[in-house]
Amino acid sequence: MGIDYIAKVLYKELVKKGLSIYNSKRKMILIAMDDNIDQFVQSVQKHSFGQVEISGIVIIESQRYKVGDSIMGYPFISEIDDLPDYLLNQWIDEVFMNLPSRRAPRGVIEKLTEMGITTHRAIDFRIDEDNNKMVETVAGYTCLTESVRIMQSNQFFAKRLMDIVGGFVGSIMTIIITIFIAPLIFITDPGPIFFTQPRIGKGGRVFKMIKFRSMYKNAEERKAELMKHNTVSDGMMFKMDNDPRILGSGSDGTKKGIGWFIRKFSIDEFPQFFLVLTGHMSLVGTRPPTLDEWERYSSWHRARMAIRPGITGMWQTNGRSDITNFEEVVNLDMEYIRNMSVWFDIKLIFKTIKNQFIGKGAK
Repeated sequence: MGIDYIAKVLYKELVKKGLSIYNSKRKMILIAMDDNIDQFVQSVQKHSFGQVEISGIVIIESQRYKVGDSIMGYPFISEIDDLPDYLLNQWIDEVFMNLPSRRAPRGVIEKLTEMGITTHRAIDFRIDEDNNKMVETVAGYTCLTESVRIMQSNQFFAKRLMDIVGGFVGSIMTIIITIFIAPLIFITDPGPIFFTQPRIGKGGRVFKMIKFRSMYKNAEERKAELMKHNTVSDGMMFKMDNDPRILGSGSDGTKKGIGWFIRKFSIDEFPQFFLVLTGHMSLVGTRPPTLDEWERYSSWHRARMAIRPGITGMWQTNGRSDITNFEEVVNLDMEYIRNMSVWFDIKLIFKTIKNQFIGKGAK
């Protein structure tokens, strides 16, 4: 108990000084009634220590305001029933509700949770049994918090510590590998050694993915002409057998050369250890989608981005390129989120290392 108390006090002081483990503010939408919205906004401002950005306000059955009005400097963004649709085109991390129990919009809450958006409710009702609910204090209010997966603080910090240690070791390995791989990439196709691409990360934030380049420089330009060969049946991702864009391939996509070697043994993924160190990724997580993939997502697909994307995960260790149905990828990612723990991560890491040595799942 003593250690846990000291840890909480120290963490609170770090947050006050702006040294939160997160690199950006949490974007939050507030939902309340006419008679408590002013006090609610003030309390969130007071207790957030500068770590919360209020992105908008929703008032239930307001008699004073209408959508589009400004309330204490924040926009009234949507009627409550329209909020899930509104958030399909916006990125926020959390929704905080301060409502009487009879006004808690159960259907909206379920929809937000399905989208991977964490929802807090100021409590004045009984808590039903659910592993994905917890009571916590948010901005001075006691809340019932719901999410697709809630990790205890000790598990969260253990996972981040493992990321830091693994990211450091992996970064050193990447530097060594670069000495040998870089010349082979450049000789095959003179140009950049690394491939970078915008990807969607935790909470919808865009970050720059980095890999060893395993394809020719014009690979992205050629993607459109090759879409007819996509093996993912619903077109939600792009996978192709005998891809001719891979370095060293024959004109018919024959699997040979440095590009196929890099991909077969997942060597192209090593630079991502630097992203693990910076907190954009985790050792284990979900696959980060490309921007064009995200644009085709349905609401429940977005729950995949409720956590940081990983270098490896359930998809990579359970078939990878052999999986040709995007819904199966989503199901694997959601299975990971619901069962996420440090020990589960360790199990998947060892399975990844085994698959990497034998080149299993890569195409």
